[in-house]
Amino acid sequence: MNAPQAPAARPVSRFSVPRLEDLPEDIRARIVAVQEKSGFVPNVFVALARRPDEFRAFFAYHDALMEKEGGLTKAEREMIVVATSGANQCQYCVVAHGAILRIRAKNPLVADQVAVNYRKADITPRQRAMLDFAMKVALASAEIGEPDFEPLRAHGFSEEDVWDIAAIAAFFAMSNRLANFASIPPNEEFYLLGRLPKSK
Repeated sequence: MNAPQAPAARPVSRFSVPRLEDLPEDIRARIVAVQEKSGFVPNVFVALARRPDEFRAFFAYHDALMEKEGGLTKAEREMIVVATSGANQCQYCVVAHGAILRIRAKNPLVADQVAVNYRKADITPRQRAMLDFAMKVALASAEIGEPDFEPLRAHGFSEEDVWDIAAIAAFFAMSNRLANFASIPPNEEFYLLGRLPKSK
């Protein structure tokens, strides 16, 4: 009897991807920097690099939303990504940003809880209100009205915070669709990140 074989590695994208050495210098430098920091190259970087102008625009907007200071913590920003990406059935974004959420929240449980059902997750009422609004932006933005803003105000979110919540949900709705149509799989490395506390 033959031993079971490991599944073949999935391609990074259903579209052709460029070689690192063929990329413009600024894009190659960004990918190398990510690789040096994390130890691997997230597949989304390779997949989007096939269209350099869009790569630059995508990551500029990503960074403007996800790396800024403000009323939302970086963990809360990742929480929005994980919840809405789960609703949009984007495997790549749930797995990749789930890993980042675990690291930024220093909580190995929260990402799985938020991805499956944020209403049952161990998060604060304020964060639940944030995700209620983000989910409506992601799934039913045409229905948003003034009553949807009242819980956010009650929890102390500023006007800029509300814009951030909505913009993150909207941006990643696009990202979810790009990852899904291109069939970008999560890197295996993401699955284990942040699940166990670092040894001292």
